[in-house]
Amino acid sequence: MRYVIRVKGHLDAFWQGWFENLSITHNVDGTTLLVGHIKDQAALYGILIKLRDLGLTLLELAPSEQ
Repeated sequence: MRYVIRVKGHLDAFWQGWFENLSITHNVDGTTLLVGHIKDQAALYGILIKLRDLGLTLLELAPSEQ
């Protein structure tokens, strides 16, 4: 399943490898989008735990058709 995750703040591109196949895009509104395929629910929870460990605020989590 493909997901769009939006967090508050700009996540440094350094973390790209930590978030596996998700692309990191900075928005002009001061948020970051992480977009890509996540293989299953366990992998999704793992990503959410990483976001929590970095102290990021989750603003949006949505499946994407694209």
